[in-house]
Amino acid sequence: MPKIVLHGVRSTEPMLLAVQIGNAARSAFLNYSHSRRCDVGGRRFFSVTYSLFGRGPPSRKEKKTVEIPGLDRVTYADRMHFVPGLAKPIFPDWQRHWHDPHHYRGPNNEEMKLHKENPCYVFNQRTKILEGVRQALWLTKSKLIQGLPEHILSLADDPANQIEDQDARVQQAIRHSRFWDTTAIRPKRDRFCPVLLWDLLHLCGTLQVKHTSLSKRILAENYRVAALWNRESDIFQVRGLNGMLLNSMTPLPVVAQSGEVLATKNHTLETFYPISPTIDLQCTYVYDQKNDTGFRDRYPYPHTHTLFFTETEDSAAKFKPEQLRAKMIMFAFGNALARAKSLHGEHPQVLEHPVVVQSIATDGRLFQFIVLQLNTTDLGPDTGVKNLVWMDQDQLLYDYAKCRPLIKKKIVTVPAGLSGYQPETFRKFLALHLHGAV
Repeated sequence: MPKIVLHGVRSTEPMLLAVQIGNAARSAFLNYSHSRRCDVGGRRFFSVTYSLFGRGPPSRKEKKTVEIPGLDRVTYADRMHFVPGLAKPIFPDWQRHWHDPHHYRGPNNEEMKLHKENPCYVFNQRTKILEGVRQALWLTKSKLIQGLPEHILSLADDPANQIEDQDARVQQAIRHSRFWDTTAIRPKRDRFCPVLLWDLLHLCGTLQVKHTSLSKRILAENYRVAALWNRESDIFQVRGLNGMLLNSMTPLPVVAQSGEVLATKNHTLETFYPISPTIDLQCTYVYDQKNDTGFRDRYPYPHTHTLFFTETEDSAAKFKPEQLRAKMIMFAFGNALARAKSLHGEHPQVLEHPVVVQSIATDGRLFQFIVLQLNTTDLGPDTGVKNLVWMDQDQLLYDYAKCRPLIKKKIVTVPAGLSGYQPETFRKFLALHLHGAV
């Protein structure tokens, strides 16, 4: 006879022992339920678990109707009930005589007013292009220059343009965003990244006493831009929401003079054959051929100054650094192109007064800086004048900001608090902010 072992007790009477086990389990369950009446974490809700794990009947697969030309189908439509051997009738869709928003069916793409014969490749706020910066440079017909212009960086080196106790106040802003703004041990990027950006902008705004033109700017959020252009035989468009925008009453001064602009004719755009330039772009046949800055004509701050991007924790919206820099180029180009076409018209041409737009992106620790100068709206061929892009990438503002020290093998590898602050990164941030006001 087999033996049953329970908590180290052996018994040769399985039936009696099974009854004892059942009584003990029942009493334990009653004691647990009486002691924790409000705790429903371990119980099963049939309305939830059934819908999640229940197995329903398999979905029906409708048979395709075969139409033979010259023959009429004999159906049971006249008899109003199913008849074996007769075909199933096909009735026209029932049309409501009133608008029901809960059962609305949109028209087909071919029936829409904005339907076009040629497709348009759209770049929006969640587009992650495969080739990154190289693809963005080809789409915008631009030449890349590593590093920011020297005359812009020199603005922050002047002691007259610096903030009082600059490094100490920047470190205080970092501690505010990482330690003091929330009680969480490890705050999320959605929380500390915008707080750090706003604190840095507030520090730069304290220079309005010295430079009054800084007060002639305004920040805008949740605006939509639309810019359309032809590249070779394809149509491209940048549209949608994009970051936070700093607008100004006066445009940014030209970075590259006419001689350097004309020298871009000798530059050859880099290709990435056999990969198509339209890869990862949204292809649509329904689009509006318009260029819109997102603001009205009489808006008092019509000129785009700087575009700000912040990273999030959402995995679907998180960009790799290369893709993020491509997004910065595309939206800076879209804002500049929409502004240029509103000033000079839709006709492709080389601009006498180029449009300059800046862009800054950060994940709360790493900064990306871009300056774009739109020299031409003739973007179809690869020849001719090119646009210019200055880029300074992967600039650390600080190394670590830990609420608790990082200890490995009883050795403190990273101390608690802020460590590895690099003031050069904020100087570049300040220089781009002062550009156009000094």
